[in-house]
Amino acid sequence: MRVLIVEDEAVMAEAVADGLRERAIAVDICGDGASALEMIAVNSYDVVVLDRALPGVHGDEVCRAVVAAGGTPKIIMLTASAEVEDRVAGLSLGADDYLTKPFAFAELVARVHALARRSGQALPPVLRRSGIELDLPRHQASRDGRFVALSPKEFAVLEVLMRAEGAVVSAEEILEKAWDAHIDPFTNAVRVTIMTLRKKLGQPKVIETVPGVGYRLG
Repeated sequence: MRVLIVEDEAVMAEAVADGLRERAIAVDICGDGASALEMIAVNSYDVVVLDRALPGVHGDEVCRAVVAAGGTPKIIMLTASAEVEDRVAGLSLGADDYLTKPFAFAELVARVHALARRSGQALPPVLRRSGIELDLPRHQASRDGRFVALSPKEFAVLEVLMRAEGAVVSAEEILEKAWDAHIDPFTNAVRVTIMTLRKKLGQPKVIETVPGVGYRLG
């Protein structure tokens, strides 16, 4: 999953981003509406956490632009106002969810996961394939009933492969879905993470390399 946080309060944005990254979610951050529109045009996001009161281009305008463009990301609108009228106004712009500041981080995580499931083909919260079970809400993995301890990035890469349901996924697509915008496109991070995943998942090997194409979960 990849999320964009659009928030001009830098400390809050970094805190939320750090918490999401610990849960194997790739996160980008920007602090104004104009930058948000540029990043959404370039990158593929599942969810945008959008502060309504942004400098420059207002959050309302960002929301309108994303909806008008037929963009795929789901939008959670953030606001400091608890007034019903404000929530109604935000949702009427096309936002998919609304959260009032201050909010419980656990609630934000739950809403991000719920919207991400709606952004594409509906999938269960627990993914199963080739004896592997990936419990997304609990952030736990197992193979043939054996618990497998994964780092957040290993968990994210395994989730991308399992969601592909046996199709080949390129290294570029894995980078797009499991890392943020600051990753070097020429990095060997995908190859290294695949290697550690194979070791942790054990035998028989379930992650196949398709030369010149990418990786597939058997």
